Amino acid sequence: MKLKRVLTACVVLAIVGVVLASQVGSVGANMLLMRTRRHVAGPAPEPCQDAMFTGVEVKLSGWRCRASMPRRGTIIYLHGIGSNRTAGTGVIQKFTTRGFEVIAYDSRGHGESEGKFATYGFYEKEDLRRIVDTLPPEDNIVLIGTSFGAAVALQAAADDRRIRTVIAAESFADLRSIARHRAPRYFFMEALFERALRTAEERARFSVDAVDVVRAAARIPAPVLLIHGADDPDTPPSHSQRIFAALTGPKRLVLVPHARHNQSVSNSWQEMESWLDAHVTSTEH
Repeated sequence: MKLKRVLTACVVLAIVGVVLASQVGSVGANMLLMRTRRHVAGPAPEPCQDAMFTGVEVKLSGWRCRASMPRRGTIIYLHGIGSNRTAGTGVIQKFTTRGFEVIAYDSRGHGESEGKFATYGFYEKEDLRRIVDTLPPEDNIVLIGTSFGAAVALQAAADDRRIRTVIAAESFADLRSIARHRAPRYFFMEALFERALRTAEERARFSVDAVDVVRAAARIPAPVLLIHGADDPDTPPSHSQRIFAALTGPKRLVLVPHARHNQSVSNSWQEMESWLDAHVTSTEH
């Protein structure tokens, strides 16, 4: 009888373990794919009008913002994870007065855009490509992205020769390593971490390992300015350093002293302006 009770207890524990592993995997997948939406409050900034863009099986809400100086090109701003187009207000204010039209939009699954899941560039780069398709073929197209948006911009620039230059702040190097870095402590077992990634892939129909910014960086011919906070605990500067090492075209890496995550751009306006002055000439349309 004692042996039977022991065996029964082992079976029960095994079942409980399988159930808990499944639940942890589901929770982990949701943490990776889904963020609480931050809705866009208030009207568009002064130089902007509401706009709708067509992505891959989703409609994307955004703004088109006119330049107040002789036109030099178009900046497309890409926000970070869990944010929305309003994070681009500073870019809009700074660069519409320097001759750039600005497009800022809510990524899929964010703000007012359609979609349920974030795939960290797997689908987002294709959404971005379709927005680029709406611009004149001779336009000077600049991508400015922060964090998640920076990773999308770099992945898109790898295969789109229409991109004149990229400014990428606080990008991660690849999805697997940043997911591991940010994983909660209860993912101490590699099997639980892998289960979460597999569940995420199945739900969102994408590949985690295909989201590799370093690999994309090696194919980017356009000049790239990387910006990163030297004290960023969420995405350590080593991520941008890996991307920088992979880039083969004109490049610069700015490490902002004492800046943490989402703080590097506000301390780098001069570097961004100088970069655009050096790599974007005027255009007339």
